[in-house]
Amino acid sequence: MDSRISENIIYVGVDNPSASRFEAQYALPRGMSYNSYVVLDTHTAILDCVEADLYDRWLGNVEAALGSGREPAYLVVHHMEPDHSGSIARAMHRWPQMQIVTSAKAADMLRAFFPAHDWTGRITTVKEGDTLGLGRHTLRFMAAPMVHWPEVMVSWLESERVLFSADAFGKFGAIQYADDWAPEAARYYINIVGKYGPQVQALLKKVAPLDVAVVAPLHGPVLRGHEIARAIDLYNHWSTYRPTCRGVLVAYASIYGGTRRTALALAAELRRLGAGEVYTADLTSTDQAEAIARAFRYDAMVVAAPTYDTGLYPAMHDFLYHLGIKNYRNRTVAIIENGSWAPMAGRKMREMLQELPGITILDEMITIRSTPDTATADAILRMATTLAHRPDPDK
Repeated sequence: MDSRISENIIYVGVDNPSASRFEAQYALPRGMSYNSYVVLDTHTAILDCVEADLYDRWLGNVEAALGSGREPAYLVVHHMEPDHSGSIARAMHRWPQMQIVTSAKAADMLRAFFPAHDWTGRITTVKEGDTLGLGRHTLRFMAAPMVHWPEVMVSWLESERVLFSADAFGKFGAIQYADDWAPEAARYYINIVGKYGPQVQALLKKVAPLDVAVVAPLHGPVLRGHEIARAIDLYNHWSTYRPTCRGVLVAYASIYGGTRRTALALAAELRRLGAGEVYTADLTSTDQAEAIARAFRYDAMVVAAPTYDTGLYPAMHDFLYHLGIKNYRNRTVAIIENGSWAPMAGRKMREMLQELPGITILDEMITIRSTPDTATADAILRMATTLAHRPDPDK
């Protein structure tokens, strides 16, 4: 990415293609970016830091942007998660006259995260609608609580039509990989922010009246032009828990192959009948974050799992649990269970799904006894036909 967003705004973040996990749980096959920006003005501002391990690289980028003789007046902290705040104490030591500008909640977190540091006289708190004059430029702050922490702010630089969006509109992946924004943005949003749909909607309403030309997030590439309209459209779908396309996720967990064969046979039948986009996910090996993102993408899902210890196979239990905490809802779901002597998986899956709002569970469940047989084939055809004729989500 070109480090200069405009004449007065410079990207000073760190692209880390070797990062392997986000929040110690989400796979990063193409690394991660940790974004930070400098706004050059009479009173220059740094917008956000990076995690502690990246401080030296970040500092080099900031000093190059500042040039000789320029000192930053402000460090604006939009979000206190340690992947952004880890370098704050060292940055404040490096520039002893620099003032932190942040929300009151973030100021409390700052003291908790760095209890050995003396913050006396070095923090200015701002709230919704407050502004920070830099000279020719003015930042206006908007609260964005629970997108995805309670202290989050975003800021609007009207003179440049730039929205500094914190974790909103971010994505997994290092910036150096010029891939399509949407797939990894979906996996990022659903798994990181997805629980907080109403709060995202509140932020989108604040952003709607603005004539935004550039979105500068804390992860992923800077967005411009038509990319912004596309991102806002997807955020509207995701945050209102609507599918982005007609399709079926067939999510299965299999021990010895019988459940897998049944699930794949159903997927083939769904494709033959034109049930929409069909994606299969083996929950014992597929990245769970990808499976969850796919569940949110489509309007229908099939879950297939064996009974295990008189309950539900753990890989499926974990998947359904994570769907629940991400507020999965408003979908059609079908169930396939396997049980050699006392099938219980179907009942357990139904119980977990019934806890989720707006989930329509097909009455007819497929039960197999270890190995699919001719009766299973008939049941697959019936289930596939029902799913293929489900109501169109766009109508």
